[in-house]
Amino acid sequence: MTNRNPAELIALSRARRESPAWGINCPMSSQPIRSPVRILGIDPGLRRTGWGVIEVDGNRLAYVGCGSIEPPENLPLASRLLTIHEGLAAVLGDFRPAEAAVEQTFVNKDGVATLKLGQARGVAMLAPAMLGISVAEYAPNQVKKTVVGAGHADKNQVLVMLKILLPKAEPKSPDAADALAIAVTHAHHRNNTTLRLRMVEV
Repeated sequence: MTNRNPAELIALSRARRESPAWGINCPMSSQPIRSPVRILGIDPGLRRTGWGVIEVDGNRLAYVGCGSIEPPENLPLASRLLTIHEGLAAVLGDFRPAEAAVEQTFVNKDGVATLKLGQARGVAMLAPAMLGISVAEYAPNQVKKTVVGAGHADKNQVLVMLKILLPKAEPKSPDAADALAIAVTHAHHRNNTTLRLRMVEV
């Protein structure tokens, strides 16, 4: 091994740092900046459509806002659906969520009521989709199981857990509370949902 004096070693080190190959052999790396994801949950209904917005940052949840859209019952069906769409469009414009989630239709014995609920749900899915926002779907039992831990929990149990998960939330209606629960459900399952969407796109 050749002996070098300190001046030669300093010059050699400087030459290596200034060499184009230096950046290739010793690349600088930095951690990606993670930003919170805003999620809109929607509980569709002809009488009241609840909405709730939260932000998720890693494992942390933060309440943003919630409310409900209530079309006048004396309006024709088409006008009530339009009111729901316009209300959701306003929410989307005000809060600008990155993702959305809607509760799946609960099929009951009243076929006409189920059909009308499905129409309201279609509007609820269309509003964010028109803005290029992905929309996930969750069954009612899945929402309850995610928030409370039991698929047959009642609304009071869901509300109690929401106060624990989102202490600043003050939903004024059961529909707004349900919408927040749907948003929380999506926050817990969104990575799996995104993966499924990517697989379908491929």
